[in-house]
Amino acid sequence: MTVQPLTIPQEAKDRLKIMFIAKHAKWGGGLHPEDGNHALYHVEVREILQSLGLNLTLADKYDALFGDPGVDFVFPLLNRGGFLNSEMMLPLLCTRLRLPYLGASPILRGLSDDKHLTKLCAVSRGIPTAPWKIFRRGAPVTEDGAPMAERMVIKPNASSASWGVMDAHDWMSVKRAIAEIHDMGHDAIMEPFLIGSDVEVPVITVGGQPLVMPMMLFQQADPSHLRTYYEKRDLVDRAQKYQLVDFEDAKIQPIIDGLTRKMLGEFFPFDYGRYEFRVDLEKGEVRFLEVNLNCNLWSEKVFGRSARRYGWTQPQLIETILAESLDRHGLLNG
Repeated sequence: MTVQPLTIPQEAKDRLKIMFIAKHAKWGGGLHPEDGNHALYHVEVREILQSLGLNLTLADKYDALFGDPGVDFVFPLLNRGGFLNSEMMLPLLCTRLRLPYLGASPILRGLSDDKHLTKLCAVSRGIPTAPWKIFRRGAPVTEDGAPMAERMVIKPNASSASWGVMDAHDWMSVKRAIAEIHDMGHDAIMEPFLIGSDVEVPVITVGGQPLVMPMMLFQQADPSHLRTYYEKRDLVDRAQKYQLVDFEDAKIQPIIDGLTRKMLGEFFPFDYGRYEFRVDLEKGEVRFLEVNLNCNLWSEKVFGRSARRYGWTQPQLIETILAESLDRHGLLNG
């Protein structure tokens, strides 16, 4: 049965002052030269919030929350701040000010941002996960315990949108990739490359309960292709490499649904997040990849496409997520 979208009462819209803070909250339009379609996403959310008739304040820098901004609630999308673990900064600034905000707590944001820790959570819950090894900056880089394979993937442990992802075929190449990531100021994580495509599971909260929305598949023309940041941000042509399609495999979909629900308890309450699995459709194998809290909500990405499948418009998705969070913080009814 489809859950009905939530709405924010007019009284709450009139009473509450809400800050929308995002890197491109004031962007005029078009692709950003570095962030690509991420700028379009921020503009879309801004325009939807404005269309809801909210008493809205816009900000695009952290210092907007260094002191009391004079608002009642913060809608934060300033996730990629250009420094390690920046996803925790806005929740921490809001917490310092005792200011309610959308999304999970700072510690949960940090947990989901650290791929190594998230994988430990998955393993502790019996969720199938490929072997991996973490290489923290300043710690010895040794081959002991490294899951060597014919092909390995190395990436920043806190990367998003496949930023900094590399592959290697021997230990010397792995070491070079780790050194490059360390030089960029990040911890590195390595794991065997998994043949297959990514199944994305969007989850929101409605009425205090998690709602697992329709799954989407990044279907790859070549299952051995390593998706890059530039492809995900539409800064290069990727049309022939992969496409986002509905995922309705009658056998595998229930398995992923069950695994997702196993992981929910680690991060609840989180308002919204995306749970990711690598699936080899030929072999029927499923492996957990990562969790992205406060992930991309853009209408052209996983959440927006999933919402349409569910029967919701993009404004209904955004308003539902915001209304639920306002209610959770005791702000919806004055």
